[in-house]
Amino acid sequence: MRIHVTFKDRVGITQEILMLLGARNLNLDAVEMSPPNVYIDAPTLSQAVLDELNHALLLVAGVKAVELVDILPGQRRRLQLEALLAAMSDPVLAVDPDGCVLLANPRLADLYGSDPTGEPLSNLFAAPDLARTLIDKGFRLPMCEVSFKGSDLLLDATPISGAEDLLVGGLLTLYPPSRIGERLASLLRDPAEGLEALLGKSAVLEELKTRLHKVASLDAPLLIQGETGTGKELVAHACHALSARRDASFLALNCAALPESLAESELFGYSAGAFTGAQRGGKPGLLELADRGTVFLDEVGEMSPYLQAKLLRFLSDGCFRRIGGEREVRVNVRVLCATHRDLERMVREGTFREDLYYRLNVLNLLVPPLRERGMDILLLAEHFLRQACEQIHRPPCRLAAATHPLLLGNRWAGNVRQLQNVIFRAAATSEGDVIDCDSLELAGTELTSHKADTEEVVSLEAAMQGFEKTLLEHFYATYPSTRQLAMRLQTSHTAIGQRLRKYGINSR
Repeated sequence: MRIHVTFKDRVGITQEILMLLGARNLNLDAVEMSPPNVYIDAPTLSQAVLDELNHALLLVAGVKAVELVDILPGQRRRLQLEALLAAMSDPVLAVDPDGCVLLANPRLADLYGSDPTGEPLSNLFAAPDLARTLIDKGFRLPMCEVSFKGSDLLLDATPISGAEDLLVGGLLTLYPPSRIGERLASLLRDPAEGLEALLGKSAVLEELKTRLHKVASLDAPLLIQGETGTGKELVAHACHALSARRDASFLALNCAALPESLAESELFGYSAGAFTGAQRGGKPGLLELADRGTVFLDEVGEMSPYLQAKLLRFLSDGCFRRIGGEREVRVNVRVLCATHRDLERMVREGTFREDLYYRLNVLNLLVPPLRERGMDILLLAEHFLRQACEQIHRPPCRLAAATHPLLLGNRWAGNVRQLQNVIFRAAATSEGDVIDCDSLELAGTELTSHKADTEEVVSLEAAMQGFEKTLLEHFYATYPSTRQLAMRLQTSHTAIGQRLRKYGINSR
């Protein structure tokens, strides 16, 4: 039976209660003292003895009540803790300040082969100094790689503190690299990462979406090509979201943003002691973190010849070696690549490996430039404007109708990224609830003359006159008087009138 005694706390009352229990020679499995409560677990206690003990306890000055309970609070907490640990899919163990195992969840016991409770940490891990380091550092260590029963896992240590921040032990959790990759990917995940992230209704975008549906389900390398700022990473995200790997990691590496040595360690990882300053125990790269998922290599055309060779070898057999490592690592990863470079031309020039090009170009997608997407420009501009207003916490605003020809006529060399930046700047700097042409600040940038791109420049003077004419034609449609146009271009209306007559530009 289990008894709960409630009393009014006073000096010596707990001693009197314990003396009553001792006088009856009861077999006690547990006694929990938490004034003003005492909990007693006496499995052999009979009803007759209980009635007599109840009467004796109530005669003790300060005792308020005696009642039966189903379970002691400490037992309940332990059962709840064991249930919590059992529900965790990763191996977990709790240790005391000296590194002795107090508790291990079933997942760790299965991995170890038996229940390690009572064993020292030094018996569990292959590294002889790991247990001593954990104890000396008070279980405050950055995540590191360890070998546990022949498996390479990541160890996360958390100190457990008691009263007055006194260290009472540590909680150790072991993760496979792919689990860390999933957590990292979930932190980086965009809520809209499927086809819904590819905004637009133009024919060229619909054609891209149709082809994307087809290639997403094919578990082969994919090469995504397109100009800078067209949204190649969005396309890669959508491909992953539509594939069978959608529930696993999606991790990206920009090959142009890192030097060769750092890009290699980020992609392939490194082993313990690979170089000075290397993280203790080594570090898995993106390929290991994304096991069963997708790795996206942006700007793959900037990859060095050495990394090209190492990537080619991985694509051939799914294996690689870490920097400084001797063991082959095999993972199941789909590789998506993107570039704005002409890889075929680079192959001809010898700056990109031909065999790697054909490995990457099993499947391909071409992302259209913004200038070919017609009315999608206005749809995107409105979307970015709503987004910008929310981001900078300003009241909603709209684009003036007069901005539409300006937006549609711009060549958008930076594509969607440039459009987003232009709209954000306009939302941040304009004060009214309507964004006008002046707020867009697009004067003199990439105007509508497609012909000027292909015409041979005869002379500097001719080129300057051609630009001036194009500029005036473009703005005269929005500012159809010499005074309005002069104010927009910050010059005299006389000068504007002379130039309009010179180029034969009339109001329509």
